[in-house]
Amino acid sequence: MNIKRKIISYLEQWKKKQQKEALLICGARQVGKTTIVREFARQQYKHFVEINFEQTPEAKHAFDGNRDANSIISRLSIMGYGPFVEKQTLVFFDEVQSCPNARTAIKFLVEDGRFDYIESGSLLGINYAEVSSYPVGFERQIRMYPLDFEEWLWANGVSEQVTEQIRNNYNNLVPVDDFLHEQLMKHYRTFLIVGGMPKVVATYLENPDFAETTNQQKIIIDSYRLDIAKYAAAQKTRAKRFFDAIPSQLAKEKKRFVLSDLEKTASMQKYEDAAQWLSDAGVAIFCYNTHSLELPFEQYENRNLFKVYLLDTGLLCNMWADNVQWQVLQGDLSINEGALTENYVAAELVKHGHQLHYYDHKSRNELDFLLQEGKRMSILEVKSGKDYKRHSSLTNALMDNSNKIGRCLVLNKYNVEQTENVTYLPLYMAAFV
Repeated sequence: MNIKRKIISYLEQWKKKQQKEALLICGARQVGKTTIVREFARQQYKHFVEINFEQTPEAKHAFDGNRDANSIISRLSIMGYGPFVEKQTLVFFDEVQSCPNARTAIKFLVEDGRFDYIESGSLLGINYAEVSSYPVGFERQIRMYPLDFEEWLWANGVSEQVTEQIRNNYNNLVPVDDFLHEQLMKHYRTFLIVGGMPKVVATYLENPDFAETTNQQKIIIDSYRLDIAKYAAAQKTRAKRFFDAIPSQLAKEKKRFVLSDLEKTASMQKYEDAAQWLSDAGVAIFCYNTHSLELPFEQYENRNLFKVYLLDTGLLCNMWADNVQWQVLQGDLSINEGALTENYVAAELVKHGHQLHYYDHKSRNELDFLLQEGKRMSILEVKSGKDYKRHSSLTNALMDNSNKIGRCLVLNKYNVEQTENVTYLPLYMAAFV
């Protein structure tokens, strides 16, 4: 099944450049990196050379010895890769983290200019010390994520005309047609439990049997645990413990990740490498505390205090022991203290380029998300229940800091509504923030 992804437009613009860098697409496993490059090559190039350094480790030897373009292309050709036709060939280095020498050689291959290059990799942080020379100026990195909610709607047959109309409603703060709003909320609830991992989405669309869907999710979760065991080296025990704790930590009323829940002697110093590994792998999304409503947030952040979200709500549902899927489909979004809706919003924000911070000063006036928009900050609160207009922390922040705050958004399950200081938006509109 061909699922339309927004990143294709980015790749098309990249191809049009006369002097282009190699493109490095990084992200967690199973988000669709290889599939999208193959589809792009099919549409845009006469010839496509794909080299997967995990499936064919002997290909790494093409980058031993001299790393000039002619030597490397000659070695690859002898190994059976090709044809290499000037200006008509896309060369794809998949799982490039397994061949650090290939990344070092990118500079010489790009300078040669005869072919276009895309690299793709998961767990790129694991080999950073082994890359002898990074191709600065010759490589552009972009991150790929699971489907966002708009891509989910496209996959389910909702036209771009409809999603553009929703975007216009968001931009102009106009309520969505009631019937359309109800249908979108149904799609939203299903998206929460299916998630955006392309193979899971395809499984669900081909056969909307949640047993098959959850089985596919389990396969992905197990593959992440295997990656931790295989790649996290000395950090594998702590990284696995950290990964497995994300769902239970989110299900607490206070969603801050408490390391001492993992083990009594836990500290950030002890778990920092494990946390960074999960972040680099694209599996975990970190949201750091800031203790002051001032910009830039990084200047006031406390990296010892943080919330951790999973990259995908479908995987999060699957990792919870209780059967939450049925509850969500019936409209209960408040399960596990609203953790699922908050995780959805965090993932959508990251997919659209936002850095995540939350505000909590001495356990008072906690605000879910702070975003920098231009020279002002915006506050975003997530409400999963009926009391979505009760937000004392947001009200207090407005009273004390109105000159610093741009937008105040409250995402909830109801339609668009605008008051003097607060904008209420349906949860699915997180895809447009």
